[in-house]
Amino acid sequence: MYLEHFQLEKFPFTLTPNVEFFCNLSGHQAALNVILFSLGSGDGFIKITGEVGAGKTILCRKLLNTLDDTYVTAYIPNPDLNPSGLHRAFARELGIAIPGHVDHAGLLELMTKKLLELNAAGKKVVLLIDEVQAVPDESLEAIRLLTNLETETEKLLQIVLFAQPELNSRLNKNEFRQLKQRIIFSYNLIPLTREEMNSYLCHRLAIAGYTKGSIFFPDACDLLFKASKGIPRVINILCHKSMLVAYGQDKKVVDKLSMQKAVQDSQDITKPKYSRLKRFFIFCGVFMVFVGFGALYYEYLAYLFNF
Repeated sequence: MYLEHFQLEKFPFTLTPNVEFFCNLSGHQAALNVILFSLGSGDGFIKITGEVGAGKTILCRKLLNTLDDTYVTAYIPNPDLNPSGLHRAFARELGIAIPGHVDHAGLLELMTKKLLELNAAGKKVVLLIDEVQAVPDESLEAIRLLTNLETETEKLLQIVLFAQPELNSRLNKNEFRQLKQRIIFSYNLIPLTREEMNSYLCHRLAIAGYTKGSIFFPDACDLLFKASKGIPRVINILCHKSMLVAYGQDKKVVDKLSMQKAVQDSQDITKPKYSRLKRFFIFCGVFMVFVGFGALYYEYLAYLFNF
C-alpha cells in the first residue's frame, strides 16, 4: 500500500547498500575512478575513508560489480579477526580448500601457490576489506605482510581498504609507519552538498519507479539537509520515515511538517553527541562568558555610582 500510494515499484530509501541505487555523485565517482586507475596500473594498496553512513560499502559493492573477469576478487566485510582468521577468510574467498590441521605457515604456502597460479593465468587478484577501523593491531600488520607476496616484476595481490576516519589516526602511530608507506592512493568520501542531495533524492526515486521528479517539498529538503548533514545513510532514514508520516496522513508529497516529525523521531542520529570532556569545555566556555558579562556589568555600575 505504501508503494502504491506513492506510485513506486520498490522502496527507494532502504538501508541495504543496493548497487542498483548507486548514484554517480562527484565524490563517489571520483573515489571509484581512483580505485580503478590504481588497480589498472598495478599499484597495490589503496585506502578509502569516510564517516559512518558516507557510502563506503555501496562503493565497495559497486567496485565488485564493475571489475571484469580479468580480476579475481576477495571481499571481507567483517575484519574483526586475528591474523589467522583473516588469512583463512581470504583463502576461502579464493576458493582454497583448507585442510583441517594446517598451521599458519602452511596456510600462507597454500595462498602463495594459488596466487601464483592465478598470476600465471593472467588474472589480477584484489582483496577488498570493509570496516578496517575495526581490525586488531596484529591483523593490520598481517594485511601489510600480504603485500610482500610478489614475483620479481609485480605484486601477486592488490588491496583496497574501506574504513572510517579513525583508521588515519591509527596509521599515524609509529608502529604502523610501514603500513602507511605502502598505501599508494587514498581518498576521503565527504558528505553530499545541498545540490548533490537533490540529485541523490531524484535518482533513488527514479530507480524506484517514480516519474514525477521529487516527492519532497523544497522546505522539507532544507530541513533534511540540515538534519542529515549530507550523510547518505541518515538521508535514507529520514526520507523513509517522512514518507511514512506523509502516507499515514494520506499525503502524496512530503512537506516540512512530515520531515520535522521524522527528524524528531530520529534525534539519536541527527543531534550531535558530546563526550564528557567536550561537555566540560562547553560548560567552561559558557561560564566564562557569564563571568565576563558580570565583570563588565559591575564596572558599569561602579562607574555610575562611583564605588
